[in-house]
Amino acid sequence: MKSDVEELMPRLLPLETGGGSGNLDLSGTPRNPQEYLRQVQLEASLCPEVVVAQIDPTKLKKQTVNVSVAGCHAAPQGFSPSLRWQQQQVSNFSDVRQSITKNRQHWRSQILDDNVQMPRLTDEEGWKRFCLGENVYQGTSSGPTDAHQEPALDYGKIGFPPFLSIVSRLNQSTVLMLLDVLISWFEEREFVPQLGCWLYALLACLEKPLLPEAHSSIRQLARRCAQLRSTLDCQENENLPALNLLICLVARYFEQSDLADQPE
Repeated sequence: MKSDVEELMPRLLPLETGGGSGNLDLSGTPRNPQEYLRQVQLEASLCPEVVVAQIDPTKLKKQTVNVSVAGCHAAPQGFSPSLRWQQQQVSNFSDVRQSITKNRQHWRSQILDDNVQMPRLTDEEGWKRFCLGENVYQGTSSGPTDAHQEPALDYGKIGFPPFLSIVSRLNQSTVLMLLDVLISWFEEREFVPQLGCWLYALLACLEKPLLPEAHSSIRQLARRCAQLRSTLDCQENENLPALNLLICLVARYFEQSDLADQPE
């Protein structure tokens, strides 16, 4: 009588049924193909139909997934932009993205100056120095006025701006890496203009639809901007427009609508 397994899975190789398998030595080396197949068949018949693994729960590594669904800090009265302003910024940003896409090949082909030494992909500290400048990286200067004080621009000190000839050379994995590096840096530090320029440029290069890691990073960025905005003491603060802009782009352009500023 055929087993259930044989009914569902018919034999693909012929196997002589003559001769019992009781004398078959499973530990010995098969002497011919027929004996090998009989060994396999016998071993399969000795296996239990259901096997339950014996697992020690104390040796299991606890796995956690951090999913943040928190929204942004509400803007203080008078600090959030109007809906019309947000819509205009989204329109301008869309034009910038289209221009970058259209002219990427042209700018990528431009020869960089000798002083532009782009860090390796894995050199996170090097990228911080490259984008923000040594002064900001070391915390020796906030950086906004350095370019006006020195007779010649020292990009090593004040950071390289996100020139199109530079950002056009960044593939998506580099864009995502750099976004994550700068946003993580921003989590524990104050906003500086160099950071704002680079974040805007990287967002302009970020492809849609978003990958999960990009989705998480830009939401983190919007929340940090909102948190920092909530600490500002006046509407004339020079960082307010930039913080509002980054929140707007994440929420309105990249469709994270739960983070959007609502009209007052």
